[in-house]
Amino acid sequence: MSKIITEKSKKAFLDAQSVIPGGVNSPVRAFGGVGGTPIFIKSGSGCCLTDIDGNRYVDYVGSWGPLILGHADPRIVKRVNEAVANGTSYGAPTELEIQLAKLVKEAMPSIEKIRMVNSGTEATMSAIRLARGHTKRDEVIKFEGCYHGHVDSLLVQAGSGATTLGMPNSPGIPGDFVKHTISLPYNNIDAVNEVCSRRGNEIACIIVEAVAGNMGVVPPAKNYLAGLREITKKYGIVLIFDEVMTGFRVAHGGVQALYNITPDLTTLGKIIGGGLPVGAYGGKKEIMDGISPVGPVYQAGTLSGNPVAMTAGIATLEILKDNAVYKGLEERSKQLAAGMEKVCNDANIPAYHTRVGSMLCTFFTSKPVVDYATAKLCDTGRYAKFFHGMLERGFYFAPSQFEAVFVSTVHGEKEINDTIAAFGEVVKTL
Repeated sequence: MSKIITEKSKKAFLDAQSVIPGGVNSPVRAFGGVGGTPIFIKSGSGCCLTDIDGNRYVDYVGSWGPLILGHADPRIVKRVNEAVANGTSYGAPTELEIQLAKLVKEAMPSIEKIRMVNSGTEATMSAIRLARGHTKRDEVIKFEGCYHGHVDSLLVQAGSGATTLGMPNSPGIPGDFVKHTISLPYNNIDAVNEVCSRRGNEIACIIVEAVAGNMGVVPPAKNYLAGLREITKKYGIVLIFDEVMTGFRVAHGGVQALYNITPDLTTLGKIIGGGLPVGAYGGKKEIMDGISPVGPVYQAGTLSGNPVAMTAGIATLEILKDNAVYKGLEERSKQLAAGMEKVCNDANIPAYHTRVGSMLCTFFTSKPVVDYATAKLCDTGRYAKFFHGMLERGFYFAPSQFEAVFVSTVHGEKEINDTIAAFGEVVKTL
């Protein structure tokens, strides 16, 4: 193992801090959860990244999930180049929006109508506004450790970067903005039942990461999602699945297809943009027709449905219609998860492993991780050592214990085996 040289990244980070808060445009990129200096990327190809110092890494971040086909897939690049040549934005409808909407609807029958936006945050914010408008109620239930973007009313016990940085609640949000948000433990259906039995007729919606990915990967407990569906139907509450991360990732039809649960609304992002900025929310026609210009609930966006992002999304979803894609992803992801688990067991390193499809996580803890409270028991210091040990060996994992490992279609058997071998070396240093 030769030590990686990061002098150019260090210089770039210093330069960035003079013009960008913290030197980054999204907090977890600053390496605050693992220490050290973030690496600055020059390019990506296949399953690998190359930084500005020339170091090459096998990438398991995948731009935080969207790059299910890897970096710079030539089929997508070709289509995007053609789209750019025709213009980057029109502020007017295109047939591309219809085409992507139909591809999403085909995979997720619960989505009868869909509205394109520019980010997952926009999608969840808009879906909640729509749910409130539809039900004429104000209260929202979310779950501790679930992150639904930086929406003011939802930054209560959020996961992801908020957990990494030790700031589960953000300054700058008035108390009045969160007084209608009820935060409950994830995977605890009794807590939901208890609140709804008292206040069911006040609750507009329940929003949930159906497979949590922002406190690490935490699958839903048996019958948890079915229980949420039953409760929401009983009290006339809108059930929102946040599938920004899991949509087209854990299965072609997302979590709702995997667990056979039909939500009222679904939020999407990441993969449906093929690596470009995009978000969407959709669901039952009777609810979606409450959005302007059909209904009274207002939402708009200058770049929503822009032709370049729509083209990348269409190209990606057309490829993902092939069942063989998910079969290969499942095999590689299972191989990686099993290999990392065996390494920890053989070395007697306390670790808890989770996986749903091509999302997986190794928690450095001796206890099962089933919710936010148990996720926070992880040894983040040990994770930091793991992260830097893998980085030095040419493997780029998320710079936070509370994120997912994403496997792509271009992670081959060699890359998986090399990753497991490197992990075996790193574990010996833990």
